[in-house]
Amino acid sequence: MPDKFTEKWAESESAEPLGSRVKKSIRPPSQLKPRLDHAIKRLEGQIQRLDETSNRLSERDKSLFAKVVEAYSKHDQPHANAFANELTEIRKTEKTVLNAKLALEQIVLRLKTVTELGDMVYTLGPVIGVLGSVRKAITGVLPDAGKELEQIGTELNEIIQNAGQTTGLTLDFATSGEEAQKILNEAATIAEERTKEKFPELPAASQKSQT
Repeated sequence: MPDKFTEKWAESESAEPLGSRVKKSIRPPSQLKPRLDHAIKRLEGQIQRLDETSNRLSERDKSLFAKVVEAYSKHDQPHANAFANELTEIRKTEKTVLNAKLALEQIVLRLKTVTELGDMVYTLGPVIGVLGSVRKAITGVLPDAGKELEQIGTELNEIIQNAGQTTGLTLDFATSGEEAQKILNEAATIAEERTKEKFPELPAASQKSQT
């Protein structure tokens, strides 16, 4: 039994002129849904990768924090400061990774709600904007992930171009950019809250040494 996605496209095809149907015969719109599903799977793979990286960073965080506390208890301020500085950098990286993961989770949720061709144009615009921002943020931490996100962005760009050609709909870049920024802001807020809950504060003396 055909799903809602396929049925809607089938209905739109029957009402279109011959020229449009000939154009679609070269690249049928029905091919876009599998391509979108493929992009979603690739994104889910990157989310899992970021999650694994986050877990490794958390373990490193625990180890360094223990070293800070031990050095501080022994009044070994030079080592306490060195470990604290390294720990601060680890936590910055962890926040970047968590932020990227949360943003990708949000766009995957949005992509999974696409039920018809016209939705692609309006949904993919912000998604591509978010992907670009996440890629820039994560490339320095995970270069391979950055390259994969770039390829996924290219794939989604091709899908939105085909969807736009088929439907005649055009992307509102201003609205798309605002929506992308909203997604990024929400992810950043949640990442900030989670990192505060997750990481214990450094000893006061070590914190002062970093200012």
